[in-house]
Amino acid sequence: MDICSFALLAQVPNSLSLQQELNALLRQNWLPHVNQRDYRQGELGGWDVLALRCAAEYQAAHPILQAFSIATQEYWQDLPCLESSSALLSVIKSLACPVKSVRLMRLHAGAEIKPHRDQGLCLEQGEARLHLPLQTNEQLNFYVDDKRVPMQAGELWYINADQVHWVENKGQDARINLVIDCEVNTWLRELIDAAKIRA
Repeated sequence: MDICSFALLAQVPNSLSLQQELNALLRQNWLPHVNQRDYRQGELGGWDVLALRCAAEYQAAHPILQAFSIATQEYWQDLPCLESSSALLSVIKSLACPVKSVRLMRLHAGAEIKPHRDQGLCLEQGEARLHLPLQTNEQLNFYVDDKRVPMQAGELWYINADQVHWVENKGQDARINLVIDCEVNTWLRELIDAAKIRA
């Protein structure tokens, strides 16, 4: 079986609207990522997250429970931050597959996410993680299976998170990605397969 490490799926429109919404969301209460083991903090901060869609049972729970995908959940709910962000919501609704967790993830300047795997989170296991960089820089390096992913702002990427991956932000600005966990269906599988052929 040909295992896909990553694939560029689409160029997302409305980049100006997305940037305006991001500027508003930066004023929200972001939380430190719970995975303290797999990253190294930079001088300007570490790795933090803002939940936008969570398991329905955690809709009224502490934000830390809202921020992460829990594979056994069946029902997912948009949070007020996403409901009030029409451009981001449009990106989510454009995906013709079941969407689970959605969050913004920020890696501050100088910080690194160490090599790690998210077991089972890949196309071959029926789960997919999509990344949409909203803010990045030329010195942001994202690697999957020892290969650098050439992510640019406004591009939607599939990442095989079941393979070893790591990120280093050697730039002066924070990197902020919209991270979407999805259930793989025929539409998403065909989109990723077509992206592999174009590459």
